[in-house]
Amino acid sequence: MLSLFEEPSEYPVNILPYDGTVQYYGKVFSREMSESYYVYLLGEIPWENDEAVIFGKLITTKRKVAWFGDLPFEYTYSQRTKRAIAWTPELLELKKRCEEISGESYNSCLLNLYHDGSEGMAYHSDAEKDLKKHGAIASLTFGAERKFAFKHKTTKEKVELWLENGSLLVMKGTTQDHWLHRLPPTTRVKTPRINLTFRTIEE
Repeated sequence: MLSLFEEPSEYPVNILPYDGTVQYYGKVFSREMSESYYVYLLGEIPWENDEAVIFGKLITTKRKVAWFGDLPFEYTYSQRTKRAIAWTPELLELKKRCEEISGESYNSCLLNLYHDGSEGMAYHSDAEKDLKKHGAIASLTFGAERKFAFKHKTTKEKVELWLENGSLLVMKGTTQDHWLHRLPPTTRVKTPRINLTFRTIEE
């Protein structure tokens, strides 16, 4: 019988050596389901180019984003504010799957579309004032596999892993206090990656 889901490890390993918890569950959707969600997300999400204020200058990125939530939450990062739009049935399915696996609850989701390996994300922490302090952030990947890197803010120790198509990574606890993370650019990836980061906004 064809399973819609992959069965994640019952006890995911914390990939960080100290000062935080990052659990990688590997593939939690079958190849067929991952492809189905990828096609849906690529074609049906109202993607917009992201904006950021860097050194006082407004920059428009090639990467595209979308912001969904239980309510029209406002979320501010890089000095730009976004207002959440209502969930689609497909996004609610994905949220439920992340909640079942991680044992956490989420009320919003920031989606990122990286068209190819030339688009990435610099080192940063998800510690904006709108976010629940020490709350869990569940990150789903569909499409191209990409390297994901962590760097400790004090010791500068690095931890890297490959995020697979249909996989789930959960960051929680004091991770954002002590670690930066990034999606490094690469010339080897020629196809899109879609990343969904389910999180909790404090009301």
